[in-house]
Amino acid sequence: MAAKTLGTYTFLPILALVAGVSAVPAQPPAVAPLLSPEQAQTLVRRALGNELHAAENRSQLLRFTLLKSSPRLTTVKKIIETREGDVARLISVNDEPLNTAAEQKEQARLTDLLNDPAQQASRKQREDKDRNRAVEVLQALPNAFLYQYAGPGESSSGPVEKFTFKPNPAFNPSSMELRVLTAMAGQLWINPFAERAVHLEGRLQHGVAFGWGILGHLNRGGWITIDQANVADNQWRTVRLQLKMSGRVLFISKTYDTLEEQSHYQLVPENLGYREAIKMLRVDP
Repeated sequence: MAAKTLGTYTFLPILALVAGVSAVPAQPPAVAPLLSPEQAQTLVRRALGNELHAAENRSQLLRFTLLKSSPRLTTVKKIIETREGDVARLISVNDEPLNTAAEQKEQARLTDLLNDPAQQASRKQREDKDRNRAVEVLQALPNAFLYQYAGPGESSSGPVEKFTFKPNPAFNPSSMELRVLTAMAGQLWINPFAERAVHLEGRLQHGVAFGWGILGHLNRGGWITIDQANVADNQWRTVRLQLKMSGRVLFISKTYDTLEEQSHYQLVPENLGYREAIKMLRVDP
């Protein structure tokens, strides 16, 4: 995905209904020509290469709203990216603004963060580890799957070229994280003009064991969808991520059922420090 940045972080369709208007029937749109097999595979390689480049080279910094929900909890946070790591302010819980006590607690947390750079440095390290894992997966994608061209289509963000994918029997995962790819099949949609991925959905075709089943196991049928868009000034970020999987970690059964939506993106200064970002969140959450 011509590369600028990768988001975790997270393209929501906008549907309009128009009633009561008489109009001359529109002419059917011209059908886009099918890609040749060589063109199709070249597009996949270029798009995945752009996604890798974006993950390795974050450029423009942004601020945005993150809605994260699970069956038990929904939160909204305002987040600002900085070169020193992201900073966040909690805005609401379960669709309710913070009460006085919760707001005081959140302000105290931000004050502690202002006064203790080590906390922010620790967060930056976690973000870097997450980005390194994303890079590892993106490096593997060209070889982990066999991609089959499924023809042109339309998405909420415009024309796309659609592909299906399935595990490549010749792929040998080099880490436990990459073992998941050996069981996943799904769809990949690519914007052919920007050469960026706009939609990916994958489902586990069989269970996946980690550490010979001792460390953990993911059950068959788990799925993930990721949507990405150009959110500001050719900055591509993930705008929606939904994950539903079940399994076991060591001896504890786990269910992962979460939805993340990112919106209201805005550019922020490139030299913005994390302390300045916290002050911005306090003045204009």
